[in-house]
Amino acid sequence: MPRYSADFIKDMPKSDLHLHLDGSLRLDSLIEMAQRSQVALPSQSISGLKELVFKDRYQNLGEYLHCFQYTCAVLRDPENLEQAAYELALDNQAEGVNYIEVRFAPQLLIDLTRGIDFDQIMHAVNNGLKRAMQEYNATERVLRGERPPFHYGIINCAMRMFGNKGFSPYYTNLFQLMRDFAPMDVIKLAAMELVRASVRLRDEEGIPIVGLDLAGQEAGYPAGKFKEVYEYAHQHFLLKTLHAGEAYGAESVFEAITECYADRIGHGYSMFMPDMIKDPAILDKASYIQNLASYIADKRIAIEVCLTSNLQTNPAITDIRQHKFKDMLEHRIATVICTDNRLVSNTTVSKEYQLALDNFDVPLKRLKDMVAYGFKKSFFPGSYVEKRQYAKHCLEYFDRVAQRYGFI
Repeated sequence: MPRYSADFIKDMPKSDLHLHLDGSLRLDSLIEMAQRSQVALPSQSISGLKELVFKDRYQNLGEYLHCFQYTCAVLRDPENLEQAAYELALDNQAEGVNYIEVRFAPQLLIDLTRGIDFDQIMHAVNNGLKRAMQEYNATERVLRGERPPFHYGIINCAMRMFGNKGFSPYYTNLFQLMRDFAPMDVIKLAAMELVRASVRLRDEEGIPIVGLDLAGQEAGYPAGKFKEVYEYAHQHFLLKTLHAGEAYGAESVFEAITECYADRIGHGYSMFMPDMIKDPAILDKASYIQNLASYIADKRIAIEVCLTSNLQTNPAITDIRQHKFKDMLEHRIATVICTDNRLVSNTTVSKEYQLALDNFDVPLKRLKDMVAYGFKKSFFPGSYVEKRQYAKHCLEYFDRVAQRYGFI
């Protein structure tokens, strides 16, 4: 099994296609933003927050998600939002990440009583990311062609589930306005409003909103309930990813592909767990998984793999080698290494690659394929020809780095 040094991993070109903005703030900036916005935190020190909230290990998914109540609270402020986006791009650039797709749920941050609407939120995030991109691409190393330029896209998340209070001002107001509607109808309406607003802002103002995601609790909220939302995205050339196979079985991944036209799948690790299949109509679970995996591999539907996050939210996975990433590799599925949440999971793209490469057999050619998928399966905010050219540039740089470290 080849050994890859931390220096090599840092220097090689990388992407992050599954990167939640509200889970990836700098901790010192979170404290600063909270003070500026008068948001109460459990501690005013980095060490205190690491002990009480942002931990290396979590007891369960609920404890993991508890972190987001503090990050979302400070991000309901355009100044904080732009700062968070800008710093997130800088942090990625510092570790050799060339392309990121930043995702978040704008409706968790909307607060119309304070004049914070969808458009304002999207412009704030885009302004931060664009400023970081322009600064990086004006550096001498990029201008001389010594490093690939930096690019980004934005993925907007619809929420599978939210209640009539406690989630966000927007969702609370929506339930009040639609008090005679069934909860699922309110949830679906919010998702449709999100996708329509995303297409409008992309087309009318040029904000690089490149994709739609569906996040939140899988169990009880299957992807098929959002079929019309994803049809709208599909018909308006907005690319599609979904959280699937994270806390629910292979049929969740199947539904994301067949009902929602998924171009990529977020997480997908439970796809290879027969005991996670709950549909009584599926009698031969092993055959079902095999057929699904073969289809995904053949169609090159990429899986956004988030190793550390999966370890933290699934206490049943006691060793990284138990992760179904091994099955993904064996089935030749297109896999992309991602962070999920840099702050909440205390990780980076380089750490995630190191974790994968230290624990699974990934020869150099397969590693280059994984790096390539991060660019080729991206929702790049340009034409297909431009994306191919950018991917080619990044992969040529991979070869130069590999040669410098003696792999070629």
